[in-house]
Amino acid sequence: MNRRNSFLLLALLLAGMSTVYGAFSRTPPQAARRAINLSDDNPQLPFSGAILAGNTLYLSGRIGIDPKTGKAPTVIDDEIKLLLDRVKATLAQAGMSMDDLVYVQIACTDLSLYDKFNTVYRSYFTTKDLPAREFIGAASLLRGGHFELQAIAVRK
Repeated sequence: MNRRNSFLLLALLLAGMSTVYGAFSRTPPQAARRAINLSDDNPQLPFSGAILAGNTLYLSGRIGIDPKTGKAPTVIDDEIKLLLDRVKATLAQAGMSMDDLVYVQIACTDLSLYDKFNTVYRSYFTTKDLPAREFIGAASLLRGGHFELQAIAVRK
């Protein structure tokens, strides 16, 4: 009986030591979230350009405005390219690409621009598996823009 108790005590002691060692040998968790902002983002605005949480990036709504004038260009294709270039730059800052997008929402003040937007939009991807997307109408957008895009990306 004494041997049995000694063996049980030894087994419990080893199990306890193994548990304590496992708890202290874990790598510290990475920061839960990190703000991603482009160098020319306005720091006075009450939001971040994007938030990286783990492998998921949440992009705030972006509009295609000319940084020099603060307004949307008069040529629609230029506005779309400015918008998508800023999204691409935000993704790059987080170590991602356009192909990491999993969901995109676009608000547009003129739904007749749908096909024009799609032509430029498609050229920003290298994968055939495009993200899920919503294209919705809006009465108006900031700074006279025709498009606002917000998105979610997951690092592959």
